[in-house]
Formats: sequence, C-alpha cells, structure tokens
Amino acid sequence: MSALLIFFFAGLLIGLPIIASMAVSVVGPLILTGSTAYSVESFVRWTLGGADNTTSIAIPMFILAGAIMAKGGISKRLFNVFALAAGKKTGGLPCAVVLTCLFYGAISGSGPATAAAVGSMAIPLLIEMGYEKVFCAALVATSAGLGVIIPPSIPFVLYGMVSNTSVGDLFIAGILPGIVIGLFLMIYAVVYCKIRGEDKEKIGANYESLKKRGVFRVLRESFWALLSPIIILGGIYSGIVTPTEAATISVFYSIVVSVFVYREVPARSVPRLMTEAVKSYAPIIILIAMATAFSRALTMLNAPQMIGEFIIRTFPTKTAFILVILLVFFIMGMFMDAAPGIAVLAPILVPVAVQLGISPIHFGVMLIVNLAIGQITPPFGTNLFVTSGLAKIPVLSLGKKAIPLILVFVLALLVIAFVPWFSLALV
Repeated sequence: MSALLIFFFAGLLIGLPIIASMAVSVVGPLILTGSTAYSVESFVRWTLGGADNTTSIAIPMFILAGAIMAKGGISKRLFNVFALAAGKKTGGLPCAVVLTCLFYGAISGSGPATAAAVGSMAIPLLIEMGYEKVFCAALVATSAGLGVIIPPSIPFVLYGMVSNTSVGDLFIAGILPGIVIGLFLMIYAVVYCKIRGEDKEKIGANYESLKKRGVFRVLRESFWALLSPIIILGGIYSGIVTPTEAATISVFYSIVVSVFVYREVPARSVPRLMTEAVKSYAPIIILIAMATAFSRALTMLNAPQMIGEFIIRTFPTKTAFILVILLVFFIMGMFMDAAPGIAVLAPILVPVAVQLGISPIHFGVMLIVNLAIGQITPPFGTNLFVTSGLAKIPVLSLGKKAIPLILVFVLALLVIAFVPWFSLALV
C-alpha cells in the first residue's frame, strides 16, 4: 500500500493530472516491485468496468439539460416568481436570488452552472436596484453552491457510484439539508440588508412593474420552469423512473420547453449544446474509470482496513471523526474540484464511517455540502470565478466579501453533520 500512495502523491507533486497520478500509482508498483496483489489485466478490467456503468449516464444528461435550460430563460422566470412573492420586504430580492438558486439547482445539478445561469440575470438586476456589486456577486456564488446539494446533484451521482450507495436515496437526503442552507443564507441576507439599508424606491418600482404584469401572467410564464424539478424529482421519488432515466427525461423536457414553449433556444443550437455536454462529461467518465481501478487496488492491498484502523485509533469517537473529516474536506475543497475528492477519498472513508455508526447516506451529504463550500472558498472556488467574471470583480475581492456567507454555510454544515435527521428523515 505504501508504494501505491508514494506513487500517487509523487505524481501530484510533480504536476501530473490526478487521473494520471492514479494510473501511475496502480501500475507503477506492479512494474517496480513485482507485487502479486493484483495484475495489469485486473487494472484494465477494473478501469473498463468503472466506465461501463449505467448510472454514469445520468451525469452528461443532467449537464446537457442544465445547459439547454440556462439558455432557455428558465432562471429569469423563476426569479420573477420569487421577486413578486418577496414584494417590498427588506432583503426580499436577495432572498429571491437564494430561492432561484435553490430551484435552479434542482434542474442543473451543478454549482458553476447555477452560478452562471442565475448570476447572468440576477447580478445586473440587483446592482440596478442599488445593491453593492460585490455583495451581489458573493451572494450568487454562495447560493449557487446549493446546485450540488439539491437533487439532482452530479456529485451525489459520483458518490453513489464509488461508494455503492443508492443515488435515489442520496437525492432524497439532499432536500432538507439544501433547504436548511437556503434558510441560513436568507436570514443572513435579511440581516445584511437591515444593517446596510436598501433603495426602497427602486425596489418598489421593480415590484410594481412585476405587479402590473399580473400575478397570473407571471405564474403562467414561469409554470414550465417551476414544473421541471417536480417532473424530474417526482419521477425518482415515486419510483416510476431511476435517476438515469429521470436525467434522460430532463433532457427531452428541457428541449421542449426551451425550444418550443419559451422559444429562446434555436433548434439548430441543440446539437452544439450536446457536443459541449459530451466535452464536459468526458474528463469525468475517465476520472470515474480510473478512480474505480484505484479504489479496487487499495481494497486488494487492505488499505481501507488499515486506514480505518488508524483513524479509529487516532479519533475513536464519532464526534472527533466527523470534525476531522469536515476539516480535511474543507481544506481539500479550497484546492480541488469535488469530483476528484469524492473519487479518491469516499471509497476509503465510507467503511470507516459505517464502522463508527454513521449512515453512508448521511456521510455522503456531509461530504457534498463540505465540497460545495469549496466551490466558494478562495483561492480556487469555481463559483467565485464564474461570478467574478459576470460582475467584473477581482476574485480575491469577491472572496473577502464572501467570507461571512461562507461562515453561514459552515454553520449550516455543522447543524447538518451533527443532526443526522436532516439527511435521513425523508429516506
């Protein structure tokens, strides 16, 4: 096991991509040490088996559906509904942004996609309403983290595949934690607006313009957007379709709504969007394939048992284990995308969590929420890069403004981590 880990971390240190580091770490010890724990043939078989997985098809389908709906004006229509409901209340429009991210996350399954779709529409509007530009961008970046927690979530699909946990159960488990985080962010937004003040005249004028259009008209225009998560998630939770089948349905639904109902996506653009989805998915499927081989090699070398015994010896209580894991994933999320973190560590840590009496579903929710924080944490928070480009603000300035929102997110994470009910009540 030590040779495998040495090869893996050496590969990362010299700048190899994580996929290449995993491949070298599995094959390298075989060539140099002549290990008989497994063979090159086993490595090839494990790699092909990891790629040949029906569940993984859900990932490009959700990516494609999110890309089509982002172009189809879905986020704008969702925001109008929540802005109309918020009225002239203090912090109403920032709360509408959080709710829009919450609902859009139930369509895209991706944090950066949610940040791009909601941010491109909401940030200019909030600035026009008198809100500070950097606050607007920080709020969207943070709220977009809900995109990987509210189902359908691409990281949940990855976690379910590498940990042999039901993706459907993980989707259900993400609902209440997503709502909890959304509530925490809305409370912060209201308090912030009470302290900093708002331009009530501009907000009132925006509300009156929506009101003149009529509640019925706004709801009618937003009906198909609001219906999309109900169709996708309702099919999964009712048992009518699997997550993979629901992902395929979401693609057809997004095409029908965006091309034929809202007519904001030309039919000729759909093939190009499909090509972009395949390009986005290709690195993920290679990562899944290599992570499968990597985790199988670790299993053959008894690494999970050895690491598990070390962790339990060092951190013998459930509380200590949870705190250490949250800290490790928080730091890792600052420098690494969610997918590699899940692929490398989940197969090792899930057996340890189960041994300590932690449900693998609850553990998965904790990891995904933690990695969602990484998307908004400097220096490499992907959501920050998306919204900084939209608002034309330096990433570091945006990161500083996002710190209070990150702390609110962390507080919500601690509640979710130590109150398993939020993750397991609906499962």
